[in-house]
Amino acid sequence: MGANWPARVVSWALALAAGAVFGVAGTITHPLTAGWFPVGLVIATLACLGLLLAVRLLIEDRGAVLACGLGMIAALVVFSGRGPGGSVVVPQAAEGEFPFGVTWSFLLAGVVLIVTAWPRIRPGNARKQ
Repeated sequence: MGANWPARVVSWALALAAGAVFGVAGTITHPLTAGWFPVGLVIATLACLGLLLAVRLLIEDRGAVLACGLGMIAALVVFSGRGPGGSVVVPQAAEGEFPFGVTWSFLLAGVVLIVTAWPRIRPGNARKQ
């Protein structure tokens, strides 16, 4: 690691916590609709994408972005299961209904994968015209 490994570990922990908060919020609100339009799904995806992009651009450490994404996915997994009282936050879609839970799972995983894997663009690498 380097001389500043404590700062990196703290940034990873804070990114994990922020990702978990956004993951919980997105998992709870993703099935909201306004008529036929999936407002909750769009807002939850954009919010998580925005947080991941902010972490990626501000910290410039893939470890922090990955920690943030893992926090989001961990919150999704925890809240998708059956709770101690038997309640389910992300129910299975009924026959003929749009599968919001499955769509949210794939969208979140895709957003985390794309932002984490996106190559770093340095100003010195760009072509000068």
